[in-house]
Amino acid sequence: MHGLDAFVARAILARKAERSIDLQYYMFHQDTVGRLLLVELLAAADRGVRVRMLIDDIYGEEADAVWAALDAHATIEVRLFNPFSRARSKYLQYVTRLRTINHRMHSKTYTVDNQATIVGGRNIGSEYFDADPDLAFTDLDVMAIGPVVPEVSTEFDEYWNSEHAYPVSTLRRGGTGDDLDRLRADLDAFRAKSSTSVYVDALNHSALAAALKDHTVKLSWSKARVIRDSSEKQTLGKKNGRKELLISQLAPYLLEAKEELIIVSPYFVPGNRAVEAMCQLRRQGVRIRILTNSLASNDVAAVHAGYSRFRKALLRGGVELYELDEEIRKTEAERFTWLPGMSKSSLHAKTMACDRRVMFVGSFNFDQRSLYLNNEIGIIFDEPETASQAFATFDANIDRVAFKVTLQGGKDGGGSLRWIKRKNGEETVYASEPYVGLWTRFVVGCIRLLPIDSML
Repeated sequence: MHGLDAFVARAILARKAERSIDLQYYMFHQDTVGRLLLVELLAAADRGVRVRMLIDDIYGEEADAVWAALDAHATIEVRLFNPFSRARSKYLQYVTRLRTINHRMHSKTYTVDNQATIVGGRNIGSEYFDADPDLAFTDLDVMAIGPVVPEVSTEFDEYWNSEHAYPVSTLRRGGTGDDLDRLRADLDAFRAKSSTSVYVDALNHSALAAALKDHTVKLSWSKARVIRDSSEKQTLGKKNGRKELLISQLAPYLLEAKEELIIVSPYFVPGNRAVEAMCQLRRQGVRIRILTNSLASNDVAAVHAGYSRFRKALLRGGVELYELDEEIRKTEAERFTWLPGMSKSSLHAKTMACDRRVMFVGSFNFDQRSLYLNNEIGIIFDEPETASQAFATFDANIDRVAFKVTLQGGKDGGGSLRWIKRKNGEETVYASEPYVGLWTRFVVGCIRLLPIDSML
């Protein structure tokens, strides 16, 4: 769903909630979207709905006062996952506690009444919902009903009761009724501002809002399964906990591909084992296409440095690589409907599709952090109509939104990379990373020398 619809879905579900709202997010910003959603959560709590908010503490401290005020509500409870100590410098803890704080809860779920859930790649923040005029992370999530919802609820309860989830009141002074009243007044005043009008109007008048209110939303029915990491991933270790990893549950679906595999991942640092597995699939005749961020569109240069180590090996193995064209944010107004919001985007969606039949949507980036450090979740479903549409949209738009990366000349592992952009029947070929200067390429080259792939 597009960013505006993604917000509407969450807000309308909150308005229709009767018993419970459980949400877990890596980031929950106090911006337009974040504050508007808090308005809806507070309104639900005022009706007696139990609201549980589980937020990773990577940036949680920035909103401590908000969490404490919300926690003062009789039916709202806030917990922070793997928190930093409030008694010491956060930056110092990156040195003294790196082994423990390096593990983050990257999962994103939003579940209402144990009847409907939204799972995907979006954090709560304006840039993920098309509300930021300068930046929109191109993202994807799925709203589901049926048997997968209790599976997501079970996952949430496990994380909620984990030893790594701390009530906000144990980390700082607890909130009071006065704190809650001040927050409520501030949110009401914010909602009345004109800057929120497009979202307020959508809640009242959009087609999706009407369909959700009237129970007329069109649904696609399929077999589906929730796959996820254990909340104890950080204590299990890479070896002992391998069976518990999301990738261990996802890999069989990917390795069963017979004809085609598409991987969309903003951060792509596959590692040698995954590269060999993809090249083996290619030798078996499976066409593999990967879309990730270019250096210009990537918001984390270090991740691009890690990814760049594997490009030549993948290309030599016959895998097709595409990198997002940063210039489309300036030149294209159309929307790439599978990955909406491309006119001002950094790629953030995480999805995979096999053989025009099976799709995965979730929080999982195909990088070492998601593989072995961060806690992730996603839904994999067997639904040929949706998967076929995803392939068709990819086929129709990939040349418009991305460079195709190729390998030219060279033997014994050599060769030079080229970036090809096709437009209006013509090709433009770049001999170096497009739209970035010499200094940026130099910095990325230096980062490549560091042994930090396991952290990327």
